[in-house]
Amino acid sequence: MAAGTETGAEEAALGYEQARDELIEVVRRLEAGGTSLEESLALWERGEELAKVCRRRLEGARARLDASLAAEAAAEAEEGGDE
Repeated sequence: MAAGTETGAEEAALGYEQARDELIEVVRRLEAGGTSLEESLALWERGEELAKVCRRRLEGARARLDASLAAEAAAEAEEGGDE
């Protein structure tokens, strides 16, 4: 369970840009080759974690955008109904 807690805390600390940049570096290292199987697996696992962080950050941003657009539409509809 401690590893899951660490991952959650790390995810909260990583911004989208940080996670994306680290993911790019992980992919670059994997594509370059020259790493041991063990290191490649560790890089792959780290890449999966970083991809999850990025996906969650983007989903959160999409949800906030959708909520903002819905609130704006509701306000415009309310204003239109008052006339």
